[in-house]
Amino acid sequence: MKKIISILTATRAEYGLLKPIINKLNSVEEFDVRIVATGAHLSPEFGLTYQEIEKDGFNIDEKIEILLSSDTPSSISKSMGLAMISFADYFEKLHPDLLIVLGDRYETLAVATTAMNQRVPIAHLYGGETTEGAIDESIRHAITKLSYLHFTSTEEYRKRVIQLGEHPDRVYNVGAIGIENILNEKLYSKEKLEESLKINLSKPYAMVTFHPVTLENNSSQEQIKSLLEVCRENENLSFIFTKANADAEGRIINQFIDQYAQENDNINAFTSLGMVGYLSALKYAAIVIGNSSSGLLEAPSFGIPTINIGDRQKGRLQASSVINCEPLKQTIRQAIEQAMTVSFIEKAKETTNPYGTGNTSEKVVEVIKEQVLYKKINLKKKFYDCGVK
Repeated sequence: MKKIISILTATRAEYGLLKPIINKLNSVEEFDVRIVATGAHLSPEFGLTYQEIEKDGFNIDEKIEILLSSDTPSSISKSMGLAMISFADYFEKLHPDLLIVLGDRYETLAVATTAMNQRVPIAHLYGGETTEGAIDESIRHAITKLSYLHFTSTEEYRKRVIQLGEHPDRVYNVGAIGIENILNEKLYSKEKLEESLKINLSKPYAMVTFHPVTLENNSSQEQIKSLLEVCRENENLSFIFTKANADAEGRIINQFIDQYAQENDNINAFTSLGMVGYLSALKYAAIVIGNSSSGLLEAPSFGIPTINIGDRQKGRLQASSVINCEPLKQTIRQAIEQAMTVSFIEKAKETTNPYGTGNTSEKVVEVIKEQVLYKKINLKKKFYDCGVK
């Protein structure tokens, strides 16, 4: 009988990273690959992005609704509860041989906890990273302890997962899969991108993504207003915003983005560009602005400057093309001025991306084949004490 590999996806960005892994898993005859879509994928407010999965030719095995129409901390907890209830039924019915999860979102923690309770082994992509300004930090480490197989984006992060007590034999440094997408996906020409976005890209533009800083209380409104005011006042650039995700206070950010986009010709807002559309927009951008991980992981591979605002990504490895600044009008304005200097543009072109050079999905699938097909998974994990004899 084929081994059932279940793949969880809840957001547009997460799916874009999982796509090459799904493709390669589907080519393994011994695997029965099941995609389960949840969270923002199923929300009209966030673009019904499950349709991108289907457009790519993949069958979605199950669509599980968990998202409430509010983004308060209380509603996030309730969504997690809904996820645990719904996925308990899913795992009871399917009982996959492996669950693959990526990242550090609250839905992922709820699903991983449920999988653990039902003895489903978990493979986790991208543990060991640090993001000190977001609750994702705690969630990521918690998912690490719930998981059996670990795939990290750098050797430093691999060591950190081992430091958390996971045995080195189950922790693999595979690089960041976003880089593989940059190298392998057929990206749009600038003309095709203009046609797709229905905007004129003759003027230099910045790609902007700003998410809530979830370990700060009610900071989103002031921070997004400061960023949008700087964008509004900058006549030398256009700004393409991709909206915030379904975190606490995400809707506040999106409301302000929509308002400023309606009132200012140099600001354009999109719920989702899709993976190819987003990477294509990055390719021709002058700079990347915001607090999304893509500014640190993907943007350096295009050789463009990144302005990383605030503490959301604090602690992540950074390329020399990244400028850090506080979420204040003056510091954001100064960072943009620095990023647009000839010297910094040249520096960004020469930067080395610390997150690898591609070929990630092949490494991941080879490990999964070995572990699921040829080895016996033992969920009685022994804590690995680093340096303890």
